[in-house]
Amino acid sequence: MAEWFLSYGGKQEGPYTTEQAAERVAKDPSGFAWRQGYAEWLPMSAVDELRSAFAAPPPPPSVARRKADEVDFRVFGTEMQYVEIELDPGESVVAEAGGMMYKDPRISMESIFGDGSASSSGGGFMGKLMGAGKRVLSGESLFMTLFTHTGQGKAKVAFAAPYPGNILPLHLDDLGGTLICQKDSFLCAAKGVAVGIYLQKKILTGLFGGEGFIMQRLDGDGMVFVHAGGTLMERELAPGEALDVDTGCVVAFAPSVQFNVRQAGNIKTALFGGEGLFFAHLQGPGKVWLQSLPFSRLASRMLLGSGGKDEGSVLPNIGGLFRGDGN
Repeated sequence: MAEWFLSYGGKQEGPYTTEQAAERVAKDPSGFAWRQGYAEWLPMSAVDELRSAFAAPPPPPSVARRKADEVDFRVFGTEMQYVEIELDPGESVVAEAGGMMYKDPRISMESIFGDGSASSSGGGFMGKLMGAGKRVLSGESLFMTLFTHTGQGKAKVAFAAPYPGNILPLHLDDLGGTLICQKDSFLCAAKGVAVGIYLQKKILTGLFGGEGFIMQRLDGDGMVFVHAGGTLMERELAPGEALDVDTGCVVAFAPSVQFNVRQAGNIKTALFGGEGLFFAHLQGPGKVWLQSLPFSRLASRMLLGSGGKDEGSVLPNIGGLFRGDGN
């Protein structure tokens, strides 16, 4: 008899029989599941054995998840990538303003209030207002740009990365429908994906988490495209497995991953180590994506070369003197 282990928010449950695990998943399918023979923890929605034994009733139409447009794409380049998205007639993609590289003339551009997800489900003005309000709280513009194929056949639109790095294409269905990311890493997504906010639960994480109290939350069942600076690293954290990361190097993570901040060593290390006062503490289960070159680090090095101050130490001149920076 197979013994199953389930994980919700980093807390492991089990062992369960298949029937017990399926009954638990039917009540809450938002976590991850594992049994002997599996190479890694899988989203519960992807495990057929657990879904079929105790199938949960479909949600009522009023709360059923919106269906995002299905889009095809190709990513080009190495250090300075761009993504080319192919649209069928009537399909749309939503992007941050200023991200477009080129488009087919048959694709129309429209500035929209919010992220466009409310309009796709008939949400009306209040739904659009809520979407726009979430974007303001996350530090973004009230408006996004909607690209819609209004002609015949297939048409293409491309979006370029804002600085050297990699474009990460992700299908939200493969991640359980949700992805948490830095507010500056979102590039574009299929229409129907909701771009909202993710509030840190702990005040210390909010104040010193590198990207502030608010991150972006992407919800839906479509494709999203996230940009990472420098080299991209993808890692699957097992339940209880932890990783300490420079706060600016966190690109995105699954909602099952716990994100906190910790002090970076003693006071001497914090002042003169050049790594800042805090680092991010990520604990599994779930996937995390990291970047080797955050834009804040790139910008600070450019300022440093032009006579600016170092980013890592709260006493930059003294710290630079002891580290031999000559500043």
